[in-house]
Amino acid sequence: MRFEFATATRIVFGPGTLREVGPIAASLGRRALIVVGCTAEYAAPLFDRLDEAGIEHTTYCIEGEPTVEVALKGVDRARADRCDLVIGFGGGSAIDTGKTISALLTNPGDPLDYLEVIGR
Repeated sequence: MRFEFATATRIVFGPGTLREVGPIAASLGRRALIVVGCTAEYAAPLFDRLDEAGIEHTTYCIEGEPTVEVALKGVDRARADRCDLVIGFGGGSAIDTGKTISALLTNPGDPLDYLEVIGR
């Protein structure tokens, strides 16, 4: 079953939906930060689709549950590599980190300004 869920972020899920990533990414930017788990090997099909669409990309690998420090390093990486879109690919940690990096790239302030319960 294929479905699409659009809120503040967009999630496209289902068999064969990886085919759609090139055109979707191309509509959002030209250079992507790809956030993956501890190994990027499983993301090779994603890289192929981005290459086909002419999207430059760089990979940011994370291990385990994301921390504020991990997200901030990802923001630094995205800025240094001039990324204009972020793709979280893999499990929940990669997706959560990708969403966090994306939010911090486009909003001012400290991450603690945005954290519920433990924030300012």
